Amino acid sequence: MGITNKVLLNFEDKQRANANISRVAVGDIVQVKVLIKEGNKERLQQYEGTIISIKKDEFITVGRVFQGIGIEYSFSLYAPHIASLIVKRHSKVRRSKLFYLRERIGKKAQLKNKFVLLKT
Repeated sequence: MGITNKVLLNFEDKQRANANISRVAVGDIVQVKVLIKEGNKERLQQYEGTIISIKKDEFITVGRVFQGIGIEYSFSLYAPHIASLIVKRHSKVRRSKLFYLRERIGKKAQLKNKFVLLKT
């Protein structure tokens, strides 16, 4: 199998995985369910937060504040251990990276809602 065939297979795998994951954007509030293996047991763990950065349409960074401490998780969108990714809310942002949210807490860290019109 040549290099071009491997590249095509990877591209097809990504397209199949992308069918399960809805389109996400920076500023979206998402719920990510991750499959965690502990010994011979498996369980789902849920992370919820704001997408503060997207790198090459493959990696997202989800951030949130929990008990006064900022927490950030990085996920690969096409990893097999990502069980689901649900967009809870779209937000209106004007930047591609929202690292300024790290220093903000409370109402200052809120983003404006983005209202999406659905075609009928």
